[in-house]
Amino acid sequence: MGQVLFSLNGRISRKTYWMFALGCVVAFLLALGIDSAMMDEEGEGVPFGTLLVSLAVIWPSVAIQVKRWHDRDKAGWWMFIVFVPLVGPIWAFVENGFLPGTPGDNRFGPSPAP
Repeated sequence: MGQVLFSLNGRISRKTYWMFALGCVVAFLLALGIDSAMMDEEGEGVPFGTLLVSLAVIWPSVAIQVKRWHDRDKAGWWMFIVFVPLVGPIWAFVENGFLPGTPGDNRFGPSPAP
């Protein structure tokens, strides 16, 4: 698990990518619920839960993105395509979430388990 979440080496499948994304969504929803419950009647309060979840997923998100690009036989630097306005995030979403990886071994390692 640590290899998947913290290392920039290797490849991951679309399933692993989507499971990580689902985990992030669930964590953010739980944090938002806790933050909402802790706010006063005027909606005042500091959203510590959301802040903590955001900080906790920064590096794992980078690692997951890089490995998904590796599975597509592209360098991890492709993750920066999300900074191209409008087109970049859509491109990254389609490439990483929907297009299959390179069949068999590629320059980034063996094919990930399905």
